[in-house]
Amino acid sequence: MEQRSQLIAQLNDAFRQTIGPGSQVYITEGIQALSPLEQFEVVNLVKTFNDFSEGNDPYGEHDFGSFDFKGNRAMWKIDYYDKELELGSEDPADPEKTTRVLTIMMGWEY
Repeated sequence: MEQRSQLIAQLNDAFRQTIGPGSQVYITEGIQALSPLEQFEVVNLVKTFNDFSEGNDPYGEHDFGSFDFKGNRAMWKIDYYDKELELGSEDPADPEKTTRVLTIMMGWEY
């Protein structure tokens, strides 16, 4: 189980750190209300996030994080869907069966 969690964490980190064209990323209204520069800063903080602990990453999959942004809590999470984005993925450790979706939000939106 630990090896599987490590593989999922590696896939999640690679996905999150290289957000680019074709990535499934949703930015909530709370983030969209920030200035373009602040939005860029938040996305960069998500991409570089590395403050994982037992408290925020109990399964060791690096699928959630939160941080302070100018006095407010910002959060991100990765969800796993099938390739058609209709159901949950049957195996998040298999990139051939999984589409990762990153959501970035303000803490008060959760």
